[in-house]
Amino acid sequence: MKLLTSYLPERIRSAVRFMIIGFTGTFVQTWFFMLAMLLLDEPEKGDVLYYLAFGIGFVCEMIPNYFFSNWYTFGTSPNWKNAGGFLFARAVNFVIQFALLPFMIAHLANWRDDIISMLVIFIAGCINYLICLFFFKNPKEKI
Repeated sequence: MKLLTSYLPERIRSAVRFMIIGFTGTFVQTWFFMLAMLLLDEPEKGDVLYYLAFGIGFVCEMIPNYFFSNWYTFGTSPNWKNAGGFLFARAVNFVIQFALLPFMIAHLANWRDDIISMLVIFIAGCINYLICLFFFKNPKEKI
């Protein structure tokens, strides 16, 4: 039995697989963020511990994301080149998230924090895909 994505062109297929991994990662990151919030006694928005909780979620999601990005999304094996590219892409992602999170919390005051966090993660994820696409290029595939 073929997956529905197998009927799509490879470029679209890898983007769909990246979104599947990204959505899963978003929930993992949000879950760890909320768990860290509980363990840190639910710090106020804008407090250093609030951003620490967000960072904990980010790091806990990053490790499985790297391996699934290799195997499932891009069909590659872990190596130093794509590990370095992944870390670079995640650093860019992290900066975007930390820049957007306070802005969105301030301007979307009626929204729940977990919804705002997921939205920020999604925006950063789109940029992350474009960066990863370069570093995870399968040697058999032409970009």
